[in-house]
Amino acid sequence: MTLTDTYTLNNGLTIPKIGFGTWQSKDGDEAYQAVKTALEAGYRHIDTAAAYHNEASVGQAIADSGIAREQLFVTTKLWGVGTTEDATKALDESLEKLGLDAVDLYLIHWPNPKAFRPNYEARNAAVWKAMEAAVKAGKARSIGVSNFHKRHLDKLLKTAEIVPAVNQIMVNPSDQQREIVSYNVKHNILTEAYSPLGTGKIFSIEALQTIANQYNKTVAQVVLRWSLHKGYLPLPKSVTPERIRENADIFDFNLSVEDIAFIDGLRGKAGYAKDPDEVDF
Repeated sequence: MTLTDTYTLNNGLTIPKIGFGTWQSKDGDEAYQAVKTALEAGYRHIDTAAAYHNEASVGQAIADSGIAREQLFVTTKLWGVGTTEDATKALDESLEKLGLDAVDLYLIHWPNPKAFRPNYEARNAAVWKAMEAAVKAGKARSIGVSNFHKRHLDKLLKTAEIVPAVNQIMVNPSDQQREIVSYNVKHNILTEAYSPLGTGKIFSIEALQTIANQYNKTVAQVVLRWSLHKGYLPLPKSVTPERIRENADIFDFNLSVEDIAFIDGLRGKAGYAKDPDEVDF
């Protein structure tokens, strides 16, 4: 397995099994250099979002890389709009910032933003319509969701013509969100794991260092390898060149069944994902 190995989505298109996350990477030199380093290290899957406010820097790093567009997989996300028209406009704005004609994956970032409660079902149906139109127009090759629970997906699927290809959720050993993952599997929706290292909190679990030492690897490498073993698509994020390269060096070992089982048992050791119906934004 390598950084360019892929999963096949439910629409027949492929997606690299590891992505490079850019959440909290500041617009400007920080985000630009992080993406530049990731591409040089072999990553071919870059994940950003309108809400990260760094699409322009991500796009510039992609343009400057010299890598052919068809070799890259680029994701961005819809934020803070509630109508079909506004969703169409939002994608066009993201494409302009990224300097791209199309993204490979476009996601609804959160299922129930505060501004649209309690009418999230109608809001999601409206913006999904725009996203389906974007697929037909060639502006988004695949579409999906992020932070959706079963209740949100059930309602979206009532009116959707296109089943989401991806559900990007916070998944790591501390919060495996098993009910959502099972739902995703049942509906052939790929689980992308953001914050696969628990926003750094996973490093406080001492037993993971013991496991890492057995493989002559770091805790981050062990946990990312665990994520792949589980069939997730992890999106590690870093702005430190050494860490960016390190997080890609996870293909020369396999975890034992016993170690996978131990890591499976770490629920709650480093926090939980937010409830999307209670977020304050």
